[in-house]
Amino acid sequence: MRVGIIVFPGSNGDHDALYALREVLGQQAEIVWHTRTDLDRYDMVVVPGGFSYGDYLRAGAIARFTPAMDALKRYAEAGGWVLGICNGFQVLTEAHLLPGALMRNGELSFSCRWVNVRVEESRTELLAGVPVGTVWRLPIAHGEGRYFAQPGVLVELEQNRQIVLRYSLPDGTLDPSANPNGSSDNIAGICNRQGNVLGLMPHPERAAEEILGGDDGRYFLEAVVRAWQRHEVRHEEGMLAR
Repeated sequence: MRVGIIVFPGSNGDHDALYALREVLGQQAEIVWHTRTDLDRYDMVVVPGGFSYGDYLRAGAIARFTPAMDALKRYAEAGGWVLGICNGFQVLTEAHLLPGALMRNGELSFSCRWVNVRVEESRTELLAGVPVGTVWRLPIAHGEGRYFAQPGVLVELEQNRQIVLRYSLPDGTLDPSANPNGSSDNIAGICNRQGNVLGLMPHPERAAEEILGGDDGRYFLEAVVRAWQRHEVRHEEGMLAR
């Protein structure tokens, strides 16, 4: 799997993603500078965590105007897979590749802790094959991670199966105490209507090895790689059938 990881000034999760994908999972991952204007060579593009442009104005607000994001919009519209992690999720909402917004945490302070997230029944291609109800323990590190959308948008997300992950207790139970930032409906990750763009606040790339405190992030990323492999097989079979 060829993966491009976009780097903006201020990104700090880029090399975590690079290490997890290339060294742990053995994929062909590389860094992509924010001035790039062509992303077509990649099977997936990752918008990593960090503090792009120092989070000035608000998280992700400046990064959305870079040449790489213009290219990413074209890439996503053509069906390319996009994974936005933490600040990457914020950038994707600012660029209107995902609905809603990420706001200041409900407690108005930076939150760095481990959380549990439950896999929902969704249309995302990136986690196709993961059993609904699977719970992963992943770290978060954000000050503006509270997902917000208007009530009507939340209803559409539910109806369109765009809610991918929700904060939960270890057994998968949804409870306000499991919500670390006040996100609407305990939402931790969503996808677009086409299912090829996924954004989440937790950091799977920072939990890819047990020495880091947990390796559920590896299972998350492995699920993405397996989903892409199945996607490629279906694509090749479709081409041969023509």
